[in-house]
Amino acid sequence: MELTLLGTGAPAGLPRPDCPCAACATAVGADARAATALLVDGTLLLDLTPGAAFAAARAGHSLGGVRQVLLSHPHNGPAVEVPAGLPQPGRVPDGRELALLTGHRVRAVPMDAPGTGYAVTGPDGQRLLYLPPGAAPAGLDENGEPYDMVAVDVVGRPDALAKLRAAGAVGPATDVIAVHLDHDVPPGPELHRRLAAAGARTVPDGATLVVGVYEDVPDVPRRTLVLGGARSGKSVEAERRLEAFPAVLYVATGGTRDGDSEWASRVHTHRERRPGSWRTTETCDLVPLLAADGPPLLIDCLSLWLTDAMDAVDAWDDAEWASGGERALRKRVAELTGAVRATRRTLVAVSNEVGSGIVPATASGRRYRDELGRLNAAFAAECEHVLLVVAGQALPLRG
Repeated sequence: MELTLLGTGAPAGLPRPDCPCAACATAVGADARAATALLVDGTLLLDLTPGAAFAAARAGHSLGGVRQVLLSHPHNGPAVEVPAGLPQPGRVPDGRELALLTGHRVRAVPMDAPGTGYAVTGPDGQRLLYLPPGAAPAGLDENGEPYDMVAVDVVGRPDALAKLRAAGAVGPATDVIAVHLDHDVPPGPELHRRLAAAGARTVPDGATLVVGVYEDVPDVPRRTLVLGGARSGKSVEAERRLEAFPAVLYVATGGTRDGDSEWASRVHTHRERRPGSWRTTETCDLVPLLAADGPPLLIDCLSLWLTDAMDAVDAWDDAEWASGGERALRKRVAELTGAVRATRRTLVAVSNEVGSGIVPATASGRRYRDELGRLNAAFAAECEHVLLVVAGQALPLRG
């Protein structure tokens, strides 16, 4: 089964007309995208968009062989005139299946937002799933069988991809193609990095793909360290890297602080933006979690873990530090980094990058600064991917 992406952008396209944002300003050349429309084997058109016939011609195809046009968007008809010779667009009712004379079968998948998703099975059994913009499946009955290819709004609804993974509809070999791309993420390297973290990729408008043929599916980094200063966006970046995966375990090392309303507000903000499918545990006992099997871990953050570890060995006292506290802390750090090396779980950890500004006025403050620098370096050495977040921009240091 052959799939040609006549467009891969949001309904308004990219750049959006008359939008002055930075993402739209840089969406030129191969990064400019028409509204998403998919041509399957030259006979089935999923979504009729402005300029579809010209887009097909540029890709070396014709719409003359199209025998069925199906709409996924919430509206009941296209906002464009139907080209001569093209069938009138229609929609398959949720849960119903349409059999085409070409041997294709199309089943309508219910969504949790207005619109219709389509599961297409080719004459030779290849399976494609296409979801409308801003929507996720409302229910899946796939018996754990993964699709060969999924075209989905990865940026706008990463939880849709998480649901598909949880249901077994997306497996390690599923080719996940990001469509309905809007100006939420700057095009180019930043978009590719975001998608790769979700195990997805994007292709330019006009690309033709063969469904069921193994592609170079992006490898999701198994261990990632995200560094950054205060309010740099490091926690948001870490959460983004796992929001397309189900059942993440969020490990909060800060705990609770009685009577501290400002700290409670910070904790509440973090909880509110996490996906509902994530679980949370508050602990600094990280080694057993890393040793156990289970879903991905997000540890936020190592700097608070270090505070707890230094408290445990009384590292703030100069005499205790000299008489054994330093050795005890080194042992704890070695145990942690050893567990990171041995873990089989997907791991994203957050830590503060310090020491680039004011020198702490106290010996204990300078000790903490130095030990956090050592911890970050040791932890980063065990990670395939290391990022530094500055002013909300993620800069790859490794991977």
